[in-house]
Amino acid sequence: MKKSLLIVLLASHGILFGQNKSDSIMIKNIYNEVLTHSPIYENLRFLCKEVGNRVSGSTGASAAVEYTRQLMLKYDFDTVFLQPIMVPNWKRGAKEILKITNSKKLGTVELNGLALGNSIGTGAKGVLGEIIEVGSIEEAELLGPKIKDKIVFYNGPMDPTLLETFSAYGQAVRQRSAGASVAAALGAKAIIIRSITQSLDDVPHTGSLRYDPKIKQIPAMAISTKQAALLSRLLKDQADLSIYMENYAEMLPDLPSFNVVGQLNGSEFPNEFIAVGGHLDSWDVGEGAHDDGSGCMQGIDVLRTFKALDITPKRSLRAVMWMNEENGGRGGKGYAKYSTSHNENHIAAIESDRGGFVPRGFTSSGSDQQIKTLISWKSFFEPYGLHDFDKKGGGADIGPLSEQGALLIGLLPDGQRYFRYHHTNQDVFEAVDRRELELGSASMAGLVYLLDKYGMGK
Repeated sequence: MKKSLLIVLLASHGILFGQNKSDSIMIKNIYNEVLTHSPIYENLRFLCKEVGNRVSGSTGASAAVEYTRQLMLKYDFDTVFLQPIMVPNWKRGAKEILKITNSKKLGTVELNGLALGNSIGTGAKGVLGEIIEVGSIEEAELLGPKIKDKIVFYNGPMDPTLLETFSAYGQAVRQRSAGASVAAALGAKAIIIRSITQSLDDVPHTGSLRYDPKIKQIPAMAISTKQAALLSRLLKDQADLSIYMENYAEMLPDLPSFNVVGQLNGSEFPNEFIAVGGHLDSWDVGEGAHDDGSGCMQGIDVLRTFKALDITPKRSLRAVMWMNEENGGRGGKGYAKYSTSHNENHIAAIESDRGGFVPRGFTSSGSDQQIKTLISWKSFFEPYGLHDFDKKGGGADIGPLSEQGALLIGLLPDGQRYFRYHHTNQDVFEAVDRRELELGSASMAGLVYLLDKYGMGK
């Protein structure tokens, strides 16, 4: 009995060793293919330079839909289709005006203001008011009546002591997303926020705000971290400092748009899906290179790599370009609704929406067994510099697929530089490194290979 058991154990160990070796070889082939033959960098260049920025509802967004559709047709994916959705139609309008009007030290001081996404405009009359500075939403609420008829200046920085920059962003970003409605409920005229970045520079960052439908809407702008520091210093010496702001942003009626989907059909389990991609829309400043042109091009490149290496997937693989992540999330919600209505079963989804930087691992959200399986594959990726597999997370666009029991996975690049570019005019093609972009694509393709080969238990 002991001898028989030993033979069984040795045999099973040999099978496992053989599988690990063959999988390691295939993942090495995937990396070699991407690092030597991938057109991903040129594809990103075209998206950024020829199409440009792509805020939902814009002509740029429409051009991006057609470009990515044509690109996936060129790669001869089994199916390429457009999935209709309705998206918000926010327009920035003419360039913003923002200035300190009565500084005793400096006189009139022009500031480089940038309206927050979804903000209303002031119109030609503008808004003039005294500034009151707060360091957080909670501080604004504590001030209560003192905020009435003021312009609230949210000056809470990202915590520089947190090495995980997305955690620092998550703590600070509520000033942007909810600050306007909190201030409006207390009688404020408008808000200005310190840009949500750990950099100290002259670059203002936009980004979406969400109005509470029960509260009056007020205009909202961002200023750079350096100008926020200047404004704070002046306020310490002069409590009655006033600012004039003028912008012409407006929200127009929704418009039709599309998610763009390319598919390789599964040979054994065609109704089990693995989705991979990023969001196709961007803000109307910069070129949306890191946020999120990189993720879109990586998603397409995963499927291209399978075809280049003649890997026939067992399950159906989809590259998805989700539309409207930035100021509405309509694409992710619409895709999940479409999928459920067609009785599809997504076993996993991978989203790349943290920039095209060097990959360090994957975040995940799912059942204990799913996450355990993902972590068990860590050794395949350690030779390529990916070590971090234990952080929670997934992605905004793939989140709705959790209802299908899918394992939600986020590509985790090094995040130290991301918020230098996030939601700014600095987010351009030149800010993306070719090799780092390729490494992210290869990492995603390697993980899709394992997910497809072995499946994913609930």
